[in-house]
Amino acid sequence: MGQLGWWHILVCAVVFPLKFPVAWHQMSIIFLGPSVNYTCASDASLDSCDAECTSWSYDNSTFATTITSEWDLVCGNANLVKLSQTIFMFGILVGGVLFGSLADKYGRRPPLVIAVIIQLVSGVGAALIGSFWVFVVLRFLTAVATGGTMVTSFVLVMEIIGPKWRELFSVLYQIPFNLGHLTLAGFAYFLREWRELQFALSIFSVLMLSYYWLVPESPRYLFTSGNVEGAVTVLEKAAQRNNLQTDTIRNDIEQYAKEKSRNASASASKGNVLDLFRTPNMRAKTLYMCFNWFVCGLAFFGVAQYIGHAGGDIYTNVAISAALELPGTLLCIYMMKAYGRKKTLIFSNTVTGISMLAIAFVPSTASALNVGLASVGLVGMSISFPTVYLYAGELFPTVVRNVGIGTASMIARFGSMIAPFVAGMGSIAYWLPPCIFGLVPLVGALCVFFLPETQGHPLPETLEDGENFGKRQPNANGAASVENGKH
Repeated sequence: MGQLGWWHILVCAVVFPLKFPVAWHQMSIIFLGPSVNYTCASDASLDSCDAECTSWSYDNSTFATTITSEWDLVCGNANLVKLSQTIFMFGILVGGVLFGSLADKYGRRPPLVIAVIIQLVSGVGAALIGSFWVFVVLRFLTAVATGGTMVTSFVLVMEIIGPKWRELFSVLYQIPFNLGHLTLAGFAYFLREWRELQFALSIFSVLMLSYYWLVPESPRYLFTSGNVEGAVTVLEKAAQRNNLQTDTIRNDIEQYAKEKSRNASASASKGNVLDLFRTPNMRAKTLYMCFNWFVCGLAFFGVAQYIGHAGGDIYTNVAISAALELPGTLLCIYMMKAYGRKKTLIFSNTVTGISMLAIAFVPSTASALNVGLASVGLVGMSISFPTVYLYAGELFPTVVRNVGIGTASMIARFGSMIAPFVAGMGSIAYWLPPCIFGLVPLVGALCVFFLPETQGHPLPETLEDGENFGKRQPNANGAASVENGKH
């Protein structure tokens, strides 16, 4: 089917829009549960959080309704909004693990379609219910499904795109997420009732029910699972669409299947998560890489939510910060090719760290400057996130690559789970959230200094390759040299 052709482009054009609802659902809490001004309605003479105050009046000049105003998530219950987002991010983690396993067992397409159905039903349901805790449960299910669409769609795209183009498409895959973040501000501006907004963001998934007919199964999965006939069918259709010859496909695939069967015993050994930590160099690289995924989860989602608390017009703030993510993602493509993965990640983390720390020295009343600096921080993270995806894929050896990326991704979700609470720490001290969002990326940048560059080097295959990759070894003269190749 070739490295890249019209068949590949059409499949990507169908699958990539999945990232729109991924962005909408992950970021929507900015508008569903924003901070709103309120006063005590039961007795105007009381402080708004006085123990004797039993009802509240909310400022609806910006938002007609929010989950905060509908369910009185204020005073002692104010942290419930942040908790709901933490539970949502935990759902993303669960969905990634659950649907990742289902995709390995049943293929890429069936779990993808099931995830879309769950996302649609639970998302729409969350807009219709009358209980906060039922809302949280339905949002959790939406998150599980969203995590499922993320992992299955990314694996499918990476399995059909030729090696020459995977670097580019791994970044292009993120662009619809940026556009989803940008369009979220537009939806929220015109739909100021939270139920209308939640419904609009969820009903879009109806279009994706068509994936049952439009999205092909991964031919790589079909082949490795023993369905040679299915793999041949998909490959022949792809070759026809790409104007390539199909005469030899069946014979080539059947011949390769026989060779694979003969060599099955030699390639049967697979690593596990413990192998990431058994040897010193592999352990160090795993810890440094996982921490950088944590940085991305914490800082990207945390800074995005922090902008919602930064003052000024929330719609403009979110739109500007989201618009800046797109050039950041495109810049990532150039930087990784021109400067490699290591320098790119150090640069992007440092940009986020310095810009966020600078906010601590700016008056809280200078909301435009604060939003500008936070937006620069978000640009840095929009470069870091695609970089760690590719960097991790090239750093971990083949036998533990999936489990390595899965472990790192799980660590990122823990970062995103605590992000809402860090973003809300401004009520304790104005400078606290930007300091945390600034220091953590700088520590991440420091960790990258100890990682080897992977660009231009052969991918490590075995655990021994992984341990030796980037390891300083003494040469004949006693000086240290760095091992970057395979045995």
